[in-house]
Amino acid sequence: MDSKDALVVFEGTKIRRTWHDDQWYFSVVDVIGALTDSSIPRRYWSDLKSNLLDEGFELYDKIVQLTLQADDGKMRRTDCANTESMFRIIQSIPSKKAEPFKKWLAKVGYERIQEIEDPELAQKRMKDIYKLKGYSDEWIEKRARGIAIRDELTDEWDKRGVKSRQDFSI
Repeated sequence: MDSKDALVVFEGTKIRRTWHDDQWYFSVVDVIGALTDSSIPRRYWSDLKSNLLDEGFELYDKIVQLTLQADDGKMRRTDCANTESMFRIIQSIPSKKAEPFKKWLAKVGYERIQEIEDPELAQKRMKDIYKLKGYSDEWIEKRARGIAIRDELTDEWDKRGVKSRQDFSI
């Protein structure tokens, strides 16, 4: 397995993932197995695909077959989705186990809309997250100032027509 390949464990269920096109892709069948009581997650996924197509979800644009290690140790092509597409799939799973994810997605969506209406909320959320990670108030303030200064600098560069790597190095 490549160093960027890894298993994620959710409530005791292994979910295979792999790094592809600069983002994580997760095994759809593994996620379905973790979020449903289905004894045959592959069949569940097959039925869910039909429902998703009926809802207008563009499966062929969102799902890719990637090679992942199966339980028997062999490498097999597996339907995989990136985080955004996986969240959309989870929204379509009618299961009590999927409900906490759906509630979380609704909460995050609502918070994001609030931040669009009041951008200061986004900065407060950033500071709260850094605090939860254990950073000091002093470090957080320096980080926030650094971000603001970098934004001002890149805005100024943009006004002056700086676009290419060579322009930036000059």
